[in-house]
Amino acid sequence: MYSHADLAKLQSQSLKMQGHIRQRTFSPEMEKTLRRFSSWEVAELIFKINPSTLRGRLAADPSLPQGLVEEDGRQRWYSLDEINELRRKLRIKNQPLMPPRPAGKRAIRAAIANFKGGAGKSTVALHFAHAAALDGYRVLCVDFDPQATLSHSMGLSDVAEEFTVWGIMARDLTRETERMNNAAAGAESGTALPRRKLPASVTGMGLSDLRVTDFIKPTSWPTIDLVPSCANAAFVEFASAQYRHLNPEWSFFAAVSRYLDALPDDAYDMVIFDCPPAIGYQSMNAVFAADVLYIPSGPGYWEYDSTTSFIGQLSEALEDLGRFPGALPDGATPEKMFADVRFLLTRFEPANDLHRAMQSAFGQVFKSHVTQHPIEMTRAVEQSGRFLSSIYEMDYRQMTRETWRRARMSFDRAYDEFRATLLGAWDKLED
Repeated sequence: MYSHADLAKLQSQSLKMQGHIRQRTFSPEMEKTLRRFSSWEVAELIFKINPSTLRGRLAADPSLPQGLVEEDGRQRWYSLDEINELRRKLRIKNQPLMPPRPAGKRAIRAAIANFKGGAGKSTVALHFAHAAALDGYRVLCVDFDPQATLSHSMGLSDVAEEFTVWGIMARDLTRETERMNNAAAGAESGTALPRRKLPASVTGMGLSDLRVTDFIKPTSWPTIDLVPSCANAAFVEFASAQYRHLNPEWSFFAAVSRYLDALPDDAYDMVIFDCPPAIGYQSMNAVFAADVLYIPSGPGYWEYDSTTSFIGQLSEALEDLGRFPGALPDGATPEKMFADVRFLLTRFEPANDLHRAMQSAFGQVFKSHVTQHPIEMTRAVEQSGRFLSSIYEMDYRQMTRETWRRARMSFDRAYDEFRATLLGAWDKLED
């Protein structure tokens, strides 16, 4: 017979191994650091210009970042900050290198969601965030998944649960209840409006005093921040159900959306959600806050079957959203609208007949909603997953350049479609 104490003991044993793995995966201080990028990568893969053009510009203007030069003088290596400085200062054929961004609009939000475990949600979120950062965008990632794979891959592991999405939702409950009570106290009608009282277990946490930025943690990428998750945040589903009863008029599905609305419009360019493999309070908060829904799926029949079930259950959940008392804020449209919905095949093997057949099936059913470029399964991708890194973080000198480049090109093509989708959705956002 085994109890919760036995499970806690097993976790304690696993945490010791986790620390050992982290020491080998990250730096000796257990902090993840971002590598430098070669001038070849900067020119050809990031700026998409001829390497000789970049070399000529660097030689002509010594005030530009020169990077670290190898002893033989053949290669320069740049930090991401230096790359972004080059991006701001250089113009190629009289064109700026800054990425497109609609003026006067808030950051575009994309939810990576599917309740099938192993569909590649965290892998997609991690790679799209890194690709966007190399593209010159400022990115905020929100980890809704208690498994915290994205948080660990970003180098964050020692996270207290009050600084996760659960803390954001509990803070929102406290603040919204206080707002409602103030409105009740200030009402001039002859009938007194009811006041709502929250227990000390909620109000005593001090979450209402936290600033918006207190939930945001920096990562090893200077232009990527993260609202992390942790295993202890798994109880948010139980807590959220309890919180709803404490204040039935609290629009709980809009908690994260309200939190993001409090950020300055120009604080970030993209917000990427990594959703848990379930439809619940956390994932529905992500869906409600998202402008674009990106659904990754493996290329097998069971993944297709699960994805079909996911969109069906999500459809029913969204349809019922407006029927819950207090589920949505006053004045909100009862029907959730996405600017776009896309399906992305992951772990795809071009030579696999079944994978090609399932790609055709996805295309026949979902048509233009299926991305043209799946993410291919390669040895480099498998290796990056073992080391909690993206292909962009891996140094191509650790393997043959062609193996590394093939994996990177797969994610580059997928990201290019992702960016195009988000830019189209951005134009549909109200100023």
